[in-house]
Amino acid sequence: MVQAFETQFIAFIKAEMHQDLAHDLNHVLRVVNTAKSLCLSEGAVIEVVLPAAYLHDCFSFAKHHPDRPKSSQIAADKAIEFLRSIHYPTEFLSAIHHAIVAHSYSANIDAKSVEAQIVQDADRLDSLGAIGIARCLQVSTSLGVSLYSLDDPFCINRQANDRRYAIDHFYTKLLTLEETMHTPSAKIEAKKRTEFMRTFLAQLNTEL
Repeated sequence: MVQAFETQFIAFIKAEMHQDLAHDLNHVLRVVNTAKSLCLSEGAVIEVVLPAAYLHDCFSFAKHHPDRPKSSQIAADKAIEFLRSIHYPTEFLSAIHHAIVAHSYSANIDAKSVEAQIVQDADRLDSLGAIGIARCLQVSTSLGVSLYSLDDPFCINRQANDRRYAIDHFYTKLLTLEETMHTPSAKIEAKKRTEFMRTFLAQLNTEL
C-alpha cells in the first residue's frame, strides 16, 4: 500500500529540498534503501519507516546555523502537513513525526520506536564508509574548511575542530556513530564502514 505513495514522496522532496550537496536526492534514496532493508530484518512497520525515510530531510537549516538542532522538528511538521494533503493514512502520522524528529544527530532526541531507530540508523549509516568520507569532504569544501591541520592532522595533541579542518569531523562525530546504532543489522554494517574509514585515515597518515 505505502509503495503507491513513493512517486509523490519523491516529487515532494525534489521540489522542497534545498540543502547542501551531501543532503541531496541521492542521499535520501540511499537512506530509503537502507531503511527498507532494516525494516525487513527488524519486522518494523513499513508504513511508518518509508515516508519518514523519504521525508526526513524535507527541511534543514544550514550546517552551522544556530537553529540547526531544530531542523528535524520543522521537517517533521512539514512532512505531516504534506502527508495529510495526499490523504496518507492518519493512523501512522504520529509515529512518522517522531521518526523524523528523532533521526537528527544534532537534535539529540531518543528514538523511542523501532521505526524511529531504523530511520536514525539508516541516516547515520550514510555518514560512514566511502559515502561518508565523500559527503564529509563535500560539506567541508562548501564551507571553505581546510582538509587537515598541518601541525597535528589527526588530533593527537589538540581538541578536534571540524569548523577549521575536514579530517577533524572524523573525530568530532563520524568515528563515534558506530556506538549510536540501535538495530543489529545496522551495528554490523556500521562496524564495517567505520573500519574502512580508519583504513582511510591510516593511508592518509602514510601519505602525509
